[in-house]
Amino acid sequence: METITIETTSSPSRILIAERLENLKHYIPVAKPIIITDVNVGKMYPLDAFASDVITIGTGEAIKTLDTVAEIYAQLLSFQADRCAFIVGVGGGIVCDITGFAASTFMRGVRFGFVATTLLAQVDASVGGKNGVNFQGYKNMVGLFHQPEFVICDLELLKTLPPREVSCGLAEIVKHAAIADADLFAFLEKHAERILALDPAAIEKLVLRSVEIKSAIVSRDETEKGQRRLLNFGHTFGHAIEKVSGLSHGEAVSIGMVMASALAVKRGLLAAQENRRLRDLLAKLQLPNNFASDPQKILDAITKDKKRAGDRIHFVLLAGIGNAVVEPIAIEDLTEALYA
Repeated sequence: METITIETTSSPSRILIAERLENLKHYIPVAKPIIITDVNVGKMYPLDAFASDVITIGTGEAIKTLDTVAEIYAQLLSFQADRCAFIVGVGGGIVCDITGFAASTFMRGVRFGFVATTLLAQVDASVGGKNGVNFQGYKNMVGLFHQPEFVICDLELLKTLPPREVSCGLAEIVKHAAIADADLFAFLEKHAERILALDPAAIEKLVLRSVEIKSAIVSRDETEKGQRRLLNFGHTFGHAIEKVSGLSHGEAVSIGMVMASALAVKRGLLAAQENRRLRDLLAKLQLPNNFASDPQKILDAITKDKKRAGDRIHFVLLAGIGNAVVEPIAIEDLTEALYA
């Protein structure tokens, strides 16, 4: 097991790579924690072994709303939860986002931790303290920064995932490699088949390195005033595509990275050959490079993006594999990528 600690001005957060779900009790600081999970995870694992009170929510982006959070508040009150409560979210990215938001706002904030059960959650959603829900279909429009005390990344749980879910997590790993680690990018290119087969050594390397990259950035910029914006590579287009297409988060981000890298080529920042490497790698990892949709609908969704400042948006562009920059770009200028 490897432990990575995110040090922030608010509170430290420990990420436990290759720890096991069965050891969860060792990390819970109270006798009677409350668990939040979803219907699929709840059927798969006997979570009542860790807590007498379990809140079960639905699945999919459609339930990631303030209405779901209100239902959680009501159940917390029925359990007579107080400010000494400790909540554990056990599930994928949606469970982690909702749990973090509910815990951070219930009674002005109670302590919480995560057991991340998907690859996407282990390398991205559970790490870094971003908690939020969607509003009127717009991604994570309501939220806050608050660090979980711990995140357990049990790599054995990944064996239960369907191939599409694995690929979605790999999109975020590609993102980390593209913005910060050329060697990791090359590893992904060389070992794509091993990775898709969930080779234990390869997966542990990917999860560990991804968490190292994200944790280092978050430790320097917890609330996304500067360097943390780099972690949004592919997400400006990706979140908009996710809203209008119904694709999964990882699939939409994959397409968003391709569009963003094409824009970087047009602006003279990225060599066309490196753009092709990105496209080819995503294809190897069974992720999409494009989709058919109305560009205007995507542009309309981008205008609601949280990174927008007036008529401009903080946009991440590759300046090479393993190197990214953030530039303010007029939203209307993004049409050159949408109509490419």
